[in-house]
Amino acid sequence: MVDVETRPEAKRPDPTTRSAALWAAAFAVPIAIVAGLIMFARLSPGDQKADPAATATSAAVVPATPVRMAAPRLDARAAQVCLAVTSQLPTTLRDLPGRKVSAGPEQNAAWGEPPITVACGVTQPTMCERIDGGHPGCVPLDATMYAMNGVCWWGQDLPATDVFTTMDREVAVQVSVPSSYQQTAQWANEFSDPVVKTVKSRDKGVPTGCTR
Repeated sequence: MVDVETRPEAKRPDPTTRSAALWAAAFAVPIAIVAGLIMFARLSPGDQKADPAATATSAAVVPATPVRMAAPRLDARAAQVCLAVTSQLPTTLRDLPGRKVSAGPEQNAAWGEPPITVACGVTQPTMCERIDGGHPGCVPLDATMYAMNGVCWWGQDLPATDVFTTMDREVAVQVSVPSSYQQTAQWANEFSDPVVKTVKSRDKGVPTGCTR
């Protein structure tokens, strides 16, 4: 006869112990996932935000103090036109917030820091009669002119600020853009549409390059 080894009967797991183990595993997996997500979020380089450097087009801090601007007395017609101009100006210029002005909010406006300003009703510029000059304060015949979106702007490149003044409007509008801003003429052009909408054009004294 061949001895046949009788194997002991396998021990069946206790149902209570097995159920407890399943519940422990069910809780352990989500906890491990949440812990992993928290650790990943803490270590993720995208969460370490560097403070953006202030630029001329996106100033870090805009002072609450009003921008100092002159407000010369305007005649009735100019006052009416300038009120129409300022009513069409944006509250935000690209990403620059609007600023209060020290005088004449019905004819002046400002945005950002350093401030870009608009002054309506400034002295009407007139062209010089000769290449070598003419009457006092006249615009040189070789001055830079910008024809932008239907407006003729006389551009002055000054040491700290570029100044743009309309040459073809019955009431002159002047935009001053600090030279720290890039493409200053394009900033001035932001105001071409409001000027076209509110200020009538004139024909006399308009530079040849700007006549339509």
